[in-house]
Amino acid sequence: RFTVYQNYPNPFNPVTGLRYDLDIDAMVRAGVYDASGRLVRTLVSSWQNAGQKLITWNGANDQGQAVSAGVYFCVVKSGAHRQMLKMMLLK
Repeated sequence: RFTVYQNYPNPFNPVTGLRYDLDIDAMVRAGVYDASGRLVRTLVSSWQNAGQKLITWNGANDQGQAVSAGVYFCVVKSGAHRQMLKMMLLK
């Protein structure tokens, strides 16, 4: 079963971990979006084997610049499955 768990810690500063389980081998895409829906950071975009996975986000955008404090959303997609998490970055 495809499952995405709440990031930990949340709220966080400066790093948080995101854990998910894949029941089958699949293409996985995970990204962080700001409150306006703009993609801030691509965390994963690759074919992955089934099993438990852990990725981290250090509060930086795709250019490596620190983002401002606030609410962000992590969207994890695998095949027809899609789950979203709400995260709070504090500074």
